[in-house]
Amino acid sequence: MDAQQIKTWIEEGLPDATVEVVGDGYHFQALIVSPSFEGKSLLERQRMVKTLLQEHFDSGALHALSMRTLTPEQWERERS
Repeated sequence: MDAQQIKTWIEEGLPDATVEVVGDGYHFQALIVSPSFEGKSLLERQRMVKTLLQEHFDSGALHALSMRTLTPEQWERERS
């Protein structure tokens, strides 16, 4: 498993997202910025992403993923 593959899976499910994924081949961290997260709680956002990746968790291809899920506005505030 590599970070690029996880990034691709997330982008396929959230085409409006900006995605960065890093990891060591087993544990991964993702930063996902998407307008689709507007009005959703942190839990709802993470469920959205986990649903996209569920088959990969179930198959064992993906083991551990921590996520930061932000709206574009939140991302801009963090960067300024």
